[in-house]
Amino acid sequence: MTSNDKVALVTGAGTGIGRAVALALLAAGYRVVLAGRRIEPLVETAAASSTGHALPVATDVSRPESVDALFATIKEKFGRLDVLFNNAGVNAPRASFEDLSYAQWQNVVNINLTGSFLCAQGAFRLMKEQLPQGGRIINNGSIAAHAPRPNSAPYTATKHAITGLTKTLSLDGRKYNIACGQIDVGNAMTELAAPMAAGVPQANGETAAEPMMDAAEVAQAVVHMAGLPLSTNIQFMTIMATKMPFVGRG
Repeated sequence: MTSNDKVALVTGAGTGIGRAVALALLAAGYRVVLAGRRIEPLVETAAASSTGHALPVATDVSRPESVDALFATIKEKFGRLDVLFNNAGVNAPRASFEDLSYAQWQNVVNINLTGSFLCAQGAFRLMKEQLPQGGRIINNGSIAAHAPRPNSAPYTATKHAITGLTKTLSLDGRKYNIACGQIDVGNAMTELAAPMAAGVPQANGETAAEPMMDAAEVAQAVVHMAGLPLSTNIQFMTIMATKMPFVGRG
């Protein structure tokens, strides 16, 4: 099966890394379902591609009924799903741990973790039934799956949990020919990450600007992971701005 026959789903496809990945998959020949809470950015993503192979579907990944409707649309429109990029995510307002509200914690958990679970489950069910059987799930883990930033408990906790989800899906997917990998992204230039280039808090209490990379580089990495035969899997990939403070002591 060539990429021109394959169907991909990208969550959080309206902005940032999700938009970059969706456009790269479209350029590579995939038919791409664009999922996100707001339809307008999804339509803008579709319009940015000249392929005509993008399908925007307004979806709240934290709500089971919304995810069920998304996968019903995919099954009705295409009959199969070959790649899921589980990318939708949010952060809580930066605040001291003791000042976080329950609502702020729960919102991050609902979208980052429960949303990834619901979409992966929908993909499992469809990939298990389709012929040829199988497919690939790629989870966006983030550098936060390895190391926290100051005052980032909800985001860091959910991204650590994504690593556990990735490992479990890899194991449980074997019998259905479903591969699952994780890409951990550090400092890609998006609207969300742009403040890092101006200065963000560091572990030593200082504020410092951090090196950034082009989100298009992340997109090409995801396209590479997606294009591998199902007999091969990139279990974990870390892609980051080379000089960002992560490795070693900063």
